[in-house]
Amino acid sequence: MDLRKQEAEHGTLDVPHLSKFILNMMTLLCAPVRDEAVQNLENITDPVQLLRGIFKVLGLMEMDMVVNYTIQSLQPHLQEHSIQYERARFQELLNTQPNLLDHTTKWLTQAVADLTTPLPTSPDTPDSSSVDCRAPNEAVNNPEPLSSSMVLSQGFLNLLLWDPENEEFPETLLMDRTRLQELESQLHQLTILASVLLVASSFSGNVLFGSPQFVDKLKRVTKALTEEFNSRPEEVMVTVSERVSQEIHESLKNMGLAALSSDNTASLIGQLQNIAKKENCVCSVIASFPAHRSADPSISQMLLGSWGAAVSVRPPWRPCSH
Repeated sequence: MDLRKQEAEHGTLDVPHLSKFILNMMTLLCAPVRDEAVQNLENITDPVQLLRGIFKVLGLMEMDMVVNYTIQSLQPHLQEHSIQYERARFQELLNTQPNLLDHTTKWLTQAVADLTTPLPTSPDTPDSSSVDCRAPNEAVNNPEPLSSSMVLSQGFLNLLLWDPENEEFPETLLMDRTRLQELESQLHQLTILASVLLVASSFSGNVLFGSPQFVDKLKRVTKALTEEFNSRPEEVMVTVSERVSQEIHESLKNMGLAALSSDNTASLIGQLQNIAKKENCVCSVIASFPAHRSADPSISQMLLGSWGAAVSVRPPWRPCSH
């Protein structure tokens, strides 16, 4: 400081260089909200106006530091009383508006019904090779009472299959509806991918589909080709069916296995192309599996295998920070 004082007294102080150093330090220390104000100071050429602007922004930065310190020191106390305040405020709203959470109540009631409704029993056990196209219901024979976490888990799973035309969305989750719709879109893509893998596995055999390299290549090719499924499903599935058939034929040939017959090839392509239809049997079963696990162990194991293979191609989801 003494050196700068002597330079100023003898008129040798390099004001532009000093101001540039100060602005660089302010850029490093200021809050993001002050970045624009600091950048505006760089355009000022008049030394007097520049110093006035610097002191003004420094005053704002000091205020930011005081506010941040105050918030950090009060944060434990705020967290301690925030839950009580929110509950009290929420109860006041419920007292004045009894119908405020009708949609939420209906949503949770449906989740309880899904968990407690037993699966209709049939005297004849269906063959494991034939899959019922209807979405299986949860068969709950456990006498233990349902916990709140089980009901909430089932409720959130139901939201992933939410009908866009249904306006009775839970009131308590309206702020998160966009995020849930993004997850629903990812779930739909995984459903298509799992459906393709399930159909392909029924034609490729255990030896070929037991190869990690083949499965990994097939799911990555399918994922890339189904990116635009929502906009043009029929066209996309035509391309997918041809490519999957080609991959299976080449892999069977490379492994020295018998090639698919013309009838099996035509059936494979036809079943893959039918995935584009909304009423497709395979898609209906797989789409319902996250929310309604099948009571048939063989079906559950088969669907879990398809879901596991499909999910492994995606990066892990991380919740967005509020």
